[in-house]
Amino acid sequence: MFDVNKIITALQTDPNAQRTALAGGGGVAAGFAASMLMGKKGRKMMGKAAKYGAVAAIGGLAYHAWQKSQQNKQGQGAAPAGQAAPLDADFTPAPDNSAFLPAPTDEAAVDQLGKALVRAMIAAAKADGKVDAEEKSAIFERLNAMDLSPEDKAFVFDELSAPLDINAVVAAADTPEHAAEIYAASLVAIEIDTPAEQAYLQMLAARLNLDADLVNEIHKAADAQTA
Repeated sequence: MFDVNKIITALQTDPNAQRTALAGGGGVAAGFAASMLMGKKGRKMMGKAAKYGAVAAIGGLAYHAWQKSQQNKQGQGAAPAGQAAPLDADFTPAPDNSAFLPAPTDEAAVDQLGKALVRAMIAAAKADGKVDAEEKSAIFERLNAMDLSPEDKAFVFDELSAPLDINAVVAAADTPEHAAEIYAASLVAIEIDTPAEQAYLQMLAARLNLDADLVNEIHKAADAQTA
C-alpha cells in the first residue's frame, strides 16, 4: 500500500526530519521541520491533524472549504447539523468513505488519492525551481534509508526527476472533490511568496475547473486551521 505519510516525512529538507514520529494509524506527527513539500501553513495544519494522517488532513481541509462554499451559494450563515464544523473549531478530517476520503479498506482508492496528492505537492514545489539537483539527491538518500517499498520509492524518484507536468496533476482530478483536494495539497506544499508560485496556483485552479469562491474558501480554511 502506498505509504503517503512516510513519503511526506522523507520529503523534508532537514535531515533530522526522520525523527518525526508517525502517530498511531500512520498519522504525521507534529513538529515538522522546514521542508521542501510543506509550507508554514501545511506544517501547522499537519501538526494539528497529527492523528489523522496526511491524506485525511488534506481531505479535511478541502472538505471544510467545500462545505463552506456550498453554504455561501445557498446563502446560509452556519453549517447545518451533521455537516462541517466551523473552520475555527478543532481540526476534523473528511468523513471516511466519502467523496473526499475513501474507506481504509479500499486500498486501491486510497493509493490512487495518495499518489495524486504527492504528485500535486511535488509539482507545486517545482513551480519556482526549488527542487534542484542537490535537493533531489538529499531526498533520494532519505527515501532509500526508509522502510518503503521499491514501488513507493520509484514513484517519488520518477515524480521528482520528471519535468513539471501540470497535465499529470490535473489528470488525477477524476471528481470535483478530488480536484479540491489536489488544489489544497498544492497550496500547503508551498509558501506562495513568489510570482511563479502565485501564477502556478492560478493556472492550476483554472485547469481543475474550481470556482473562485471554492478556491477562496480553501485558502481561508488553510489560514483558519493554521493560525
